[in-house]
Amino acid sequence: MRRRGRSERATLMDVARLAGVSPTTASKVLNGRSDVGAKTRELVLEVMAEIGYKPTAVRHEQTRDRTLVTVLDIVESRYAGTVLQGILLAATSAQAELLLRLPPEEPISTSRTAARAWMEEQKASGVVGIIALAVAVPDSVLLAAEDFEVPVVTIDPIDTTESRLVSIGSTNWAGGRSATEHIIKLGHRRVAWIGGPLGSAPSLERFHGYQAALDSAGITPDRALIRHEAFSVEAGQRHGHDVLALDERPTAIVAGNDEIAVGVLIAAKELGISVPGELSVTGFDDTPQTEWTTPRLTSVRQPLVGMGRMAVETVLGMADGVQPASRHLQLATTLSVRDSTGPIPSS
Repeated sequence: MRRRGRSERATLMDVARLAGVSPTTASKVLNGRSDVGAKTRELVLEVMAEIGYKPTAVRHEQTRDRTLVTVLDIVESRYAGTVLQGILLAATSAQAELLLRLPPEEPISTSRTAARAWMEEQKASGVVGIIALAVAVPDSVLLAAEDFEVPVVTIDPIDTTESRLVSIGSTNWAGGRSATEHIIKLGHRRVAWIGGPLGSAPSLERFHGYQAALDSAGITPDRALIRHEAFSVEAGQRHGHDVLALDERPTAIVAGNDEIAVGVLIAAKELGISVPGELSVTGFDDTPQTEWTTPRLTSVRQPLVGMGRMAVETVLGMADGVQPASRHLQLATTLSVRDSTGPIPSS
């Protein structure tokens, strides 16, 4: 094994590399943690002595060692911002550094070599865990993460069917059903659905909840009233225009998230359709913007800050060798009823 010369200042990363252990394990040995095997501890201490490692600032080394990466696509959305708030609060509480990164370039999803190179870069930066926020986690990245012993936790996964992946979400099916049942109880029978992409597991779960509520009420879904695209205001506005221009337009629209619902409200205003007098609208997420719309938006509340906190706690636990009780963790949703929903128009 090639050792570092004593003339150079050794770091904890050097110790971990030469001992063949993770930076987290080297840090545990340095701090006298009991959850390290005797042989591993002896090896790490031997390397520390051999290369002359001197922990002049143990707290700094340990904090730098516990670095988390959050990978996400859209920072400006209220959904992402609220989840990030929870991630930041939990990371700060755990004295862990937090880095934000955009998803890796396309070749990483098909090239295991590219995925390993990306993961090696994260490992070299002292990253002990990765949180993927509503983005795809390719199998190549997951395999590379396993090879480098970097745990990955995803929040509201997209285009992912890998059962080994640990995911954090909410009770999306129950939320979609509760929003639709609320609409049905108000007398609506012609109820449209405008949701997110088909590759989004949360969106599909919400859609299935919508379908379950219609089935339970004996209502046959009309395919002309069902749309799937993006979680965006623009998608909600475009599809809102489409379904509201039908000869037999819906009296209610259940949206896959708040941004889609805001787009629907814009479309209704442009077409001169009053909400909730002629049209009822529900959202999902219950982000702060629900209080700013006119009328205020009825929405399914999911604990976005709590989801961020749980992701940090889970990934740090996995970095310490503690596996979660379940690979698919869900937090409860509730319906926040406001002014955008009302009884079916008498006409």
